[in-house]
Formats: sequence, structure tokens, C-alpha cells
Amino acid sequence: MISTVIRTCFPAAARVVADRAEEINKLNVFPVPDGDTGTNMSLTLNTVVKEVEALPSDASIDDIAKAITHGSLMGARGNSGVITSQILRGIAEGLTDAKNQDKPTPGDIAHAWRRGVKVAFKAVRKPVEGTILTVLRDVSAKADQLEKSRDLSCREMLDALVVEAYESVARTPELLPVLKENGVVDSGAFGFAVFLEAFVNAATGKAGELTDFKTTVDAKADVSAKVQIELNDDWEGSEFRYCNEFLFKAERPFDVDESLAHLATLGDCELIVGAYPDFKVHVHSNEPNRVLEYMLQFGQVYEVFIHNMDMESHDRTAKIAADQAEAAGEKSEMPHKALGFVAVAAGSGEEEILRSLGVDVVVSGGQTMNPSTADILSAIEQVNADGVIVLPGNGNIRMAAEAAASACEGAKVAVVPTKTVLQGFSAMFVVDPEGTLEDNVEAMTEAIQGVRGGEVTTAVRDSQAADGSPIHAGDVMGIQDDSIDVVGSSVEQVTLDLIAKMQDEEEGDSLTILAGQDMDEEAFERLVAAIEEAQPDLEVDPHRGEQPLYPVIFSIE
Repeated sequence: MISTVIRTCFPAAARVVADRAEEINKLNVFPVPDGDTGTNMSLTLNTVVKEVEALPSDASIDDIAKAITHGSLMGARGNSGVITSQILRGIAEGLTDAKNQDKPTPGDIAHAWRRGVKVAFKAVRKPVEGTILTVLRDVSAKADQLEKSRDLSCREMLDALVVEAYESVARTPELLPVLKENGVVDSGAFGFAVFLEAFVNAATGKAGELTDFKTTVDAKADVSAKVQIELNDDWEGSEFRYCNEFLFKAERPFDVDESLAHLATLGDCELIVGAYPDFKVHVHSNEPNRVLEYMLQFGQVYEVFIHNMDMESHDRTAKIAADQAEAAGEKSEMPHKALGFVAVAAGSGEEEILRSLGVDVVVSGGQTMNPSTADILSAIEQVNADGVIVLPGNGNIRMAAEAAASACEGAKVAVVPTKTVLQGFSAMFVVDPEGTLEDNVEAMTEAIQGVRGGEVTTAVRDSQAADGSPIHAGDVMGIQDDSIDVVGSSVEQVTLDLIAKMQDEEEGDSLTILAGQDMDEEAFERLVAAIEEAQPDLEVDPHRGEQPLYPVIFSIE
């Protein structure tokens, strides 16, 4: 029965993809080398598993297809996850058409693949050859060919489709130059083949020698022969830095094609999938606020994820470098020490400063991309120290840091509750390398008490300031301790006004200011000069923080 096979095999296949997610991540160089394809596919599949497992035991194939469609839409992460969700939706819808649910035919399988191709290609405005869509189309074409063979069983057909999937994956470098240049096959295509093989193996037992088709073992060998992963830490060829994805509930009908065309003017890899009123939106852009502002015209956004693909790319490169060093017999483990430090930062400049101050491991994250407890725990373990102090750098990350500290068994861990990365700078200035963990925590906690922080960003929706005055989407906001105290139209003026307000409340001696990715060097130099003119008694210490979404953050002490 088709429904029983899906309920049994889908979770097994999802587990295999989860186990191999990091392997898939390392292949990821298209459309950007952010190294998250395997993770995104796994998250998408796991959401489907939860939806299907929540169904009653007697759920029909129609119910299962709806659960797959809804689960994959709600859980889709990243470009690869969204496209995978549409493939799953199409195939599931195709399987509901089988006349005999107890004994499907090769024709039913071929029909389901054709439906998968139709749905997935409809979702992507600019399909690219050499990707997961190419493999989908090749497998469907193979199914159409095999459907005509009267003596072929469903098992033999499924085994042959797995072979075709891997052979198609092996061809991707010939179709997409960026893959060939980096010595890899397409990561999404490979992840899809891994999932298909695991599903078929769970349904039929491991594929063996086939009479008329190459074996799966041989086909996978062809893929391995094409892969020699190279380092890729060059972001210059990638125009857009942020991966924006969110769920969207339309409050009125809107033109999806027109909206996609507009999103294309803000970035690339634009996708809007689903059916009224529930949609998933995905686009790579440099201005996430403009993406959200546009879609808010038509309804509500929720479960917003904004990923810095530049930072993810650096993480991918670091992992590959560590693997290569290990393979070459080089020792990549940090030397053991008495006291170590972990901090969370959202920009490459912030990371460089923290490392220069003695932080051993910097976890990528911040206001819109909170790292998990597992991320922080992994960083703590990487430090290889008897005692580790964690600087969360954000109030939303503190609980995850404390949970990681409690979960760590190999070291004594404490959290200094920094709310900003700039408080982390001040905390690291007072570290005594020869002191105990307890003494350093006390000194660092005391040091951050006198650090007042300010942030400048742009409003993505209408709101109101601390004094009740209105804020409109697109306004520039000056924020102090989570309170919106200044609203204006320019980053420079709002920054100057917020500093003046904070100085009036409590005069400080020094100001450390970090420029974000959205502020160019000329504008930053102009801002620093204006601050020095307006506040001659303040000692200004400017740096590039390269943090996303916040063109300016600063602290006054």
C-alpha cells in the first residue's frame, strides 16, 4: 500500500539525509558558497516527517499527500529546501492518482514523477541546468522510458531510477561551470539522490546487481570520481549577501508573478510557493527590510529567517580546511589551556576584534540569527580549556548560552551576560589570563555595567517610539537598551541625535562605534567626523564591524 510505504520509508530516508547533511553542505557552491544545502534539505524533510507521523494510523493517501505538502511548505529552508518542498508536493499529488493503491504500477510511478517535474519547474522562474531540477527531469524521463517496458517490476524500476539520479548528479559539473571550477557536483542534486536512494532502499531492500542497468554502486562511484572539494572563500562573485525566507499569509489575493518580478529587482533566487492564503517566500538580497516591506502590503509575515550567506561561506571554508588538515595528518585541535573564551558575533569585523582581544572561538549569530544551544556547546568544546567563559552578545542568546554551559561536561563554563558585542569588547579588556574563572567572571561582569549601547536601524513596519510618536516603515530608528528613543530619515542624523540624548542623560568619556555592512567607508568617515565635531569631549574609536541590518552600533563608557 502506497500510504504504508511512505509512512515507513520517508522517516528512514530523512534520517540518512540528516546524517549526511555536512557532506552535502561542503559541496555547496551554487548559487552561493554558503554551505547550508544539506542542513536546509534535512530541516525541510524533518518537518514533513513530523506532519506525517502526527496523522492517525488509518490516514488515507490523500491525507498523507496533504501532510507532505503542508509540512514541506512550512519547514522549507533555503533555496534547496523550497525547491525540494515542491518536488515532494508534486510527487505526492501524483501518487494519489494511482488507481490501485495496494499495488501501484510502473505507470503510476512515472506519472508521479511527471507531476513532480510540473510542480517544481512551475515554482522556479529561471531554472538552471546542472541543479536538482535537472536531476528531477532526468529521473522523470527515465521513468517515462521504463514505463514502456512491460516486464519491468516496480522494484526494478525504482532501482533504475536511483542509478539514473546518481548518473545525472555526475553530469552536473558539465552543465554548470561553477561546479566544475570548484571540483564538486551540485549539492542539492546530490542531496536529492541520497534521499531517493535511502527511500528506495527502505522500500525494497538495498539495490543489488541489475540485469539491464548499471548498479547503484557504479553510479555512485561516478559521482565520487567527479568530486575533489576545493576551498572557496571568494564572495566577490556573489552580488547578494542575505538569504531571506519567511512564511506569508495573504490577507487578500495578490499577483504572484508580479510579486516575483518585483522581488527580482531586489535580489535573486526568488521563490513564492504555496497556495492562497499560505505561502513560503525566499529571495537573496542585500536589503531584507525592503523584501519584508513589499510583502507586508498583501498580508502578514512570520517565522522570518535572515541568513548571512557570506558568514556561512567562511564557515564552510573553515570546515573544509580543517578536514583537509586532518586528512594530511596535521593537528587541528586547539592546544589545551586553563581558561578560554567563546563569543557570539554577527559581522566579520566584530569577529576580528574579538579574536584580537583573546576570544578563542567566535560563533556566527546575532539579533536575527540566534545560534542554538548545540552551536554554542560545540564552540565551548572546541576551545579545549579547563574553564570557558561565554559572551552571548545579545539578550536573546543568553538562555542558549546558559543551557550550553549547563550541558557541557568536559569543562567548567560560565556566562558573562553581555547584551551587545561592544560589551564583549569591554569585558575582554579586563581579563586576567592568570586569574581564576570565578575572578574573571566577576571582573568582566563588573566591566560591562558601565557600557551603554546604541543601535541604528531601519523600521520594517509601522510602530511607535518610546514617547508614543509614530514610526513608519522605512524610518531610521535610534535604539537604546531596547527602547526606540530617536526616529528620523537619515542614519547620520539619528546617530548624532541618539548620542546627544545619551550624553545628556549620563555623560561618558569614550565612544566605540562599528560600521555595518550597509554603510560604506565614505559615509562612515563622514559620520565619525560629525560625531567628533558635535561631541568634542568624547574620544571616538571607530571600527568596521560589518554587522548586518544595523548600519551603526556604538557604546558609550
